[in-house]
Amino acid sequence: MSKIKNWFIDAKAEFKKVVWPSFSKVKQNTIIVLVFVILIAVLIAALDWIFAWGIGALIK
Repeated sequence: MSKIKNWFIDAKAEFKKVVWPSFSKVKQNTIIVLVFVILIAVLIAALDWIFAWGIGALIK
């Protein structure tokens, strides 16, 4: 039981060392991630459309 207790004590001590980002930094990073996700989704959709069109043209 003491190992579990020590683990929680150590975990609590480590959480006190964490430097949490500010709300504005979290908001900025979230926007950056969303923009990149949208860009990659558009790129994949465009490639899918191009490949589908190309395969369709080869089949005809």
